[in-house]
Amino acid sequence: MRFLAPFPVYLGRLLAAIAAITLVAQPVAAQSILRDAETEALLNDMAAPLIEAAGLEPNNVDMVLINNRSINAFVAGGQAIYIHSGLIEAADTANEVQGVIAHELGHITGGHINRMRDGIGTATNISLLSMLVGVAAALAGAGEAGMGIIAAGQQAAVGKFLAFTRVQEASADAAGAEYLSAAGISGRGSLEFFKKLQNLEFRYGRSQADEAEFSRTHPLSGDRIARLRETYIVDPAWDNPDDPELQTRFVRVKAKLYGYQAEPARTLQKFPETRQDVPARYARAYAYHKNALIEEALEEADGLLAVDSEDPYFLELKGQVLLESGRPDEAIEPLRKAARLTRNEPLIASMFGHALIATEDKENFAEAEQVLRAAVSRDRYNPFAWYQLGVVYAANGDMPRARLASAEQQVMSRQYGLAIRSAQFAEAELPVGSPDWIRAQDIGLQARAELERLQDRR
Repeated sequence: MRFLAPFPVYLGRLLAAIAAITLVAQPVAAQSILRDAETEALLNDMAAPLIEAAGLEPNNVDMVLINNRSINAFVAGGQAIYIHSGLIEAADTANEVQGVIAHELGHITGGHINRMRDGIGTATNISLLSMLVGVAAALAGAGEAGMGIIAAGQQAAVGKFLAFTRVQEASADAAGAEYLSAAGISGRGSLEFFKKLQNLEFRYGRSQADEAEFSRTHPLSGDRIARLRETYIVDPAWDNPDDPELQTRFVRVKAKLYGYQAEPARTLQKFPETRQDVPARYARAYAYHKNALIEEALEEADGLLAVDSEDPYFLELKGQVLLESGRPDEAIEPLRKAARLTRNEPLIASMFGHALIATEDKENFAEAEQVLRAAVSRDRYNPFAWYQLGVVYAANGDMPRARLASAEQQVMSRQYGLAIRSAQFAEAELPVGSPDWIRAQDIGLQARAELERLQDRR
């Protein structure tokens, strides 16, 4: 009797390698999405000319910020680009981030996520063939030869798949360069960001130049830089200046995100009180707020409003500090003004509605309902707004719509069992055939389908 333990070991290595890569199609479930009205507006404005250059409709492409300080961006099917907050932190210019966005658009227009199945299928076929030949050799008595065939087959399968991903990356690089050129945006930022990634590889001793070619998922950074530089320097857009307005907005958003994510002590060290510019005040306001130093946070917010009293995001900041420190009555006016200036931007409107409810003054509930209904009509994927709307409906005694709002929030929060029960209650009590009754049915069907999908996966 021969011991065949190496057989599942090699199989496991292949499956682990392929599974690790196929997870790019569904990484968001394990990530937290960071929503901020100002940051989303900036990303959308940065991406819009590139999306049009790619032949897509800007309103159909979502820019999603992931609350993760690692340097990364990816697509995961559909028309959505996911950008880690760490990438914003690492970039020095808006132009650098635009280079990344252009590259990711290349993955979308190339259909790379959908085509990944082809690469996986080819690798799997190689793997299965090697296993069959290896097992046949082992059963014939050539155990060591059989294990060698299996091992070589697994290595060939992984190498084939990784070569497939390298081709996709090179294709996305070329498409990204094309979109930057068509939009009249210089490729300087794209090159600078690739150089940052190359420097990180050297710093941590992970240079891809030291890896065997078959084990790389991306082309060598040095090769990519050289190839793209040849393309960019002859492009008419190469010498175009960066958009100064986008750059100003980028610097303040970068500081804002740093203040929100970093430890307060690090923020105050990076942005000392000797600095009175807008980005520094922005970062310190969040640092003080996180440390429950409310008056100091409000002083920074007021300092920002002294620069521009009509800036909706400065008003939002002041309203947020007041609301989250238990002073909703004082938060109402800055948030109302911020909502008006942004034409009821959904995230700001939902915070305004929350402040109205938090006053516990029923005279404010009618306005809260109006504001929150407007917010979810423009952004249905806002569980916080749905939750607040449910609170208003319940306070007004409209329990069927309160449960329907809860179902909306629960299905987005992947609480599928609760969503089914809330939808069933709403459906039973709402007028048959009404839009809300139909929506309750839809949510129930969606939640059941998601539960079945999860059960099948298990």
